[in-house]
Amino acid sequence: MEAQYVLGIDVGGTSVKLAVLTVDGNLLEKWNVPTNKADNGAYILKDISSSVKEHLLNLRLDKNQFIGAGIGVPGFINMEKGMVDFAVNIGWRDYPIVRILSDYLDMPVVVDNDANLAAAGEYWKGAGTGADDLIMFTIGTGVGGGIIVKGDILHGVGGMGGEIGHVTVVPEGGTPCNCGKAGCLETVSSATGIVRIGNIEAEKNKESSLYKQKQEGIQLTTKNIFEAAVRGDQTADAVIEKAMYFLGLAAANIANVLNPQKIVIGGGVSAAGEQLLFPLRNHYDNFALERVKLDSEFALAELGNDAGVMGAAWLAKTYLKD
Repeated sequence: MEAQYVLGIDVGGTSVKLAVLTVDGNLLEKWNVPTNKADNGAYILKDISSSVKEHLLNLRLDKNQFIGAGIGVPGFINMEKGMVDFAVNIGWRDYPIVRILSDYLDMPVVVDNDANLAAAGEYWKGAGTGADDLIMFTIGTGVGGGIIVKGDILHGVGGMGGEIGHVTVVPEGGTPCNCGKAGCLETVSSATGIVRIGNIEAEKNKESSLYKQKQEGIQLTTKNIFEAAVRGDQTADAVIEKAMYFLGLAAANIANVLNPQKIVIGGGVSAAGEQLLFPLRNHYDNFALERVKLDSEFALAELGNDAGVMGAAWLAKTYLKD
């Protein structure tokens, strides 16, 4: 029986997304299960396996029809050993995920970082379609990233390739980052960073609507900062401008090294659309080499929350096909 299907799995802090696809990327079914983080995530893979077996039964599919499963995890991954070195939000440390899950599912399994797989998903079936070289920034609570070079994920010698959020953009006096460094891109251009800057600037500019919202007990979010900017609030506009300055600086420096065709912007903050892209492009243009700038284009991610699970399916198709 020739393998015709792949299984994509995207492990998140609150839920695990799963999908069954054909090797061509046609979606048969997708669903979620809760992420059970009890006992340092000891039951997550068992829950995944039980759910997969139930859905395959309903789809009348046999495990032998699958090339295998790809799984994305938010953490530091050793692909060659099939290990999760550390996934702080899940509770896994030195965890042999590939061995355990392949035993549960009785099929081959391959693992990678979730941000890498979001980039792979957009490359395969989203905003990066047709571009063999792309950089993806995922801007949410933090800043994630993935890099595709000649149609494959760039991992680096220790699997740390694509840690875009931890590029240093504030070399002196930067805000401490969760990674242990300070001044990382994540500290200034993530949703958390934008809100932090918004709170600081609001206190400095008491005529701003951001300050008035704070006085009314309304917690600042990226959404109301962008909305305030649309209404003409100069403080909100300056906050966005500052965050996009650092993102443009990082994007241009990475692009000057890699010369990508596409730069894809995803994550929750990307919902701001052109309001985010316009200042980002301006700052990128100031820092990118002329030829690099001409070769590249920005695009908003198209797959939303499905990017990771699509990328996980692509990973299985690509890495397990032999």
